Amino acid sequence: MPDSAAARTALVLFCRRPSPGSGKQRLARHLGETHALAVACGLLECALEDLAAWPGRLILSPARPEDGPWAEGLLPCAKWVIPQPEGNLGQRINAVDANLRRRGCERVLFIGSDAPSMQSADLEEAAATLDHTDVVLVPAADGGVTLMGSRTGWPALAELPWSESGLGAALDRCCRAAGMTVERLAASYDIDEVSDFRLALAALARDARPARRRLNALLTALAGLAEDPARSTARGNR
Repeated sequence: MPDSAAARTALVLFCRRPSPGSGKQRLARHLGETHALAVACGLLECALEDLAAWPGRLILSPARPEDGPWAEGLLPCAKWVIPQPEGNLGQRINAVDANLRRRGCERVLFIGSDAPSMQSADLEEAAATLDHTDVVLVPAADGGVTLMGSRTGWPALAELPWSESGLGAALDRCCRAAGMTVERLAASYDIDEVSDFRLALAALARDARPARRRLNALLTALAGLAEDPARSTARGNR
């Protein structure tokens, strides 16, 4: 294994098993459950597309303990599958992070499955940034984050405004208040609303990765449906 920052960094994918009525509910309100499920599946496929090449430890963390066997079949190269416990997102990140540090992981990156424009180079840059700072964050256009990594463990995250526009700034303040150094990388975006399709389509237009091409085609079609809410909901609920 090459002696690189990435090789020395554990990468954790927080993911939810796509199913009707679970996740992407803001999309479902505009597009219907079937279309929202298709987007969730496409986003997960994108997240998995580049992870097989990660040179460090790769960990899959499904949202529910009962989805552990499902997650085990996603990527044979994954080092561990560690289901998330109960609690809000901050509590779950703290718990999984503590589990990994007990297993000997010192540098840990967390990503979700909602940021399809992320490249292997972005992950490698984040890992390298931990060479000179305690925390690395990739801000999202909606005020959240698309990546968060630490080399020292996280402070208590339960009280942060998860799923709100002030999350990124609150996370930054929380880490600095705990005496940690923080570096932000170039901002990205994630897909939670139909309005996010515009950013995604612009970013994916020239992306040649197969899963991204399929997602681009899906979002292009759904963007047209979204212009007619009655038609999109009728079709999406079939």
